[in-house]
Amino acid sequence: MQIIRHWLSRADPAQPALVLPDGRALCFGDLITRRGRSGLQVLEGDAQTLALGLIDCALGGGTALLLPPGLTPETREALVAQARRAASPQLALIVTTSGSTGAPKGVRLTWRAVAAAARIGARGLDLRPGDAWLACLPLHFVGGATILFRTLRAGATAVVHDGFDVETVARTLVDRRITHISLVPAMLAKLLEGAVSPAPSFGPPTPSPALADGETACALRANPPAALRCALVGGAALAPALEEKARAAGWPIRLSYGMTETCATLLVDGRPLPGVKVRLADDGTLEVSSPARMDGYLGEAEAGEWLATRDLAMITADGRVSIHGRADEMLISGGVNVHPLEVEARLAACPGVHQAGVTGLPDPVWGDLIACAYEGEADEAAVEAWCRATLPSPRRPRRLLRVSRLPRLASGKLDRRALRSLWP
Repeated sequence: MQIIRHWLSRADPAQPALVLPDGRALCFGDLITRRGRSGLQVLEGDAQTLALGLIDCALGGGTALLLPPGLTPETREALVAQARRAASPQLALIVTTSGSTGAPKGVRLTWRAVAAAARIGARGLDLRPGDAWLACLPLHFVGGATILFRTLRAGATAVVHDGFDVETVARTLVDRRITHISLVPAMLAKLLEGAVSPAPSFGPPTPSPALADGETACALRANPPAALRCALVGGAALAPALEEKARAAGWPIRLSYGMTETCATLLVDGRPLPGVKVRLADDGTLEVSSPARMDGYLGEAEAGEWLATRDLAMITADGRVSIHGRADEMLISGGVNVHPLEVEARLAACPGVHQAGVTGLPDPVWGDLIACAYEGEADEAAVEAWCRATLPSPRRPRRLLRVSRLPRLASGKLDRRALRSLWP
């Protein structure tokens, strides 16, 4: 595609453009000589396969259909059939939604939208030539895939990991002098917890005399690498207690909000990126207009200028947006509106609770009985006592369940449907 070759041609050909999970580094000069692929390309598998597939589709004018693992054969077949009908040189990506509210849908993203997302994202996040962005989010989701296009446009390096391993990420932050990283809150929590076993180096290491082997991940709790300028956290709400802990440790936290339908990021720290417009619908949910918006869903008509998010929000007089959770996740407990995010944020301050997931269970008295599953060392009696002393009655969980791991989608978001099924 002409726009991608233009991006590659203006970068230093000797500058690394892509560092793969196997340690290979491909420079901008290497990428521009690749042949590319045309037509529909169904991309699935490990991060290395997806990264090279995305690059080759971009170079050859192909349409990349990104498929996450775990789809049923019927769902996969339907998505591929719809994508074949939609593919064209103007269509860059077809990305599935996370499926948190139903069956995954294919989102059509044109090259115009992808280029706009790369432009406004680089501007809003101060991405410069020579910077390095660590991509440890799944590349089959838009938050991972768009990192590649952002870095290609900016003349920066995308360092791709196949999944998230706290020790490997910690070492890479130091060895590769990472300037930007994208995380979901659960990943940030693990990095702040640290690790004590030796972390493998990722490619040719840059010596770090201040840190011995096995100390890197642990040291991140108090001293993130000096080169890191942006830790972009999104995909789910960041609990205030975790945010405070990260900022106190020196992490350069930037809060991200976006959608698959807008090529990922729309807001950074509550501020719309350049060209993004926001407004509130009559029901208090956020509507957005972005130069990076989708063309539409597979099998459906072209999308209009304004997209409905179904997220409850407030907009201040100076244009700052605050998100208060999905409108369709609101619970009514004892006649009081209670949003799970509100309770989860409060529970993040409970000693011995690392992550919490809140849902409602059908109850003839309460309507929605507030139930909470959590990760952490605190026992259920201790958490119940803390809740009684701290939370107002309508927002206090009546059922508590300590789990080794909360159910999550492949994107890192809390799987609320699976969460509700933890209780018989």
